Amino acid sequence: MDDKKILAKLREICMALPKTSETVTFGHPTFQVGTKTFSVLETYKGELSICVKVGKKMQPVFLEDQRFYRTPYVGQHGWVSLRANTRLNWKEIGELIRGSYELVSAKKKRKGQGTESAARRDGSSGSMALHAHGSTSTRRR
Repeated sequence: MDDKKILAKLREICMALPKTSETVTFGHPTFQVGTKTFSVLETYKGELSICVKVGKKMQPVFLEDQRFYRTPYVGQHGWVSLRANTRLNWKEIGELIRGSYELVSAKKKRKGQGTESAARRDGSSGSMALHAHGSTSTRRR
């Protein structure tokens, strides 16, 4: 799959989520909810990758898989990058993007409301924790 087709599919998934916008940051297509980034399509050292936030606690699980690496510059905040030069599973990518969206939008809501989400109160992190707490990440509004 070429770069343009990957971007088109990524855009389709991201833009289906509520209050999502697309911008360009540092020359890379970037998807945001409000002002918070939840996915980026970037080329780093010649390798096209899809970047998502999975949380600090889930990050090591993803890094055990050779398809993923720690996202440069923001990896310390729980971001991973999926190499796009392999066979892509768009169902899996959709789940990763929705999980990243939920992490970012939950953090934004928490800051605005001054309370912690259920996913954070129990000390868990990442999309798996959000699904375990009844997240509506698979619903479209």
